[in-house]
Amino acid sequence: MADFRKLVVWEAAHRLALDVYQACAGMPARDRYELASQMRRAAISIVSNIAEGNGRRGDPEFARFLRMALGSASELESQMVLAKDFGIFDQATAERLIESVAEVRRMLFGLIRRVAPRLLARRNAKSSTAG
Repeated sequence: MADFRKLVVWEAAHRLALDVYQACAGMPARDRYELASQMRRAAISIVSNIAEGNGRRGDPEFARFLRMALGSASELESQMVLAKDFGIFDQATAERLIESVAEVRRMLFGLIRRVAPRLLARRNAKSSTAG
C-alpha cells in the first residue's frame, strides 16, 4: 500500500487530532483528565486506524480499519457536542471542531465506498470462477 501520510483523509484526521489537542489544553483541569483524555484518545484512534488499515494487506482489512476510524470519529463528535453543552468549549471552537470531524467522517465514508466495490468485484469474480 501507499504511504498513509499521502492519504487526504489521514492528513485531515491528523490536523483534527492536532486541533483537538490544542483545544483540550485550554480545558479546566477537572475536565482535562476526563473528557479531554477521551477526546484525545478518540482523535488518535481515527488517525491510527487509517494508518494501520493502509498498512495491512488488502482491501478487506483496509475497509475494516476505516470503519473503526469512522466509529472513533462518531465518538469524538459526540464528545465535542458534550464539551460544547457543558460550556467547556466556546461556541466558535465547538463549531469549528465539529465541522472538522464531520469532514473527516465524510471522507471516511467516501473512501469506504471506493474500497467496497473492489471487495464486491473480487467476491463476484471468485464465485463465478468457483461455479
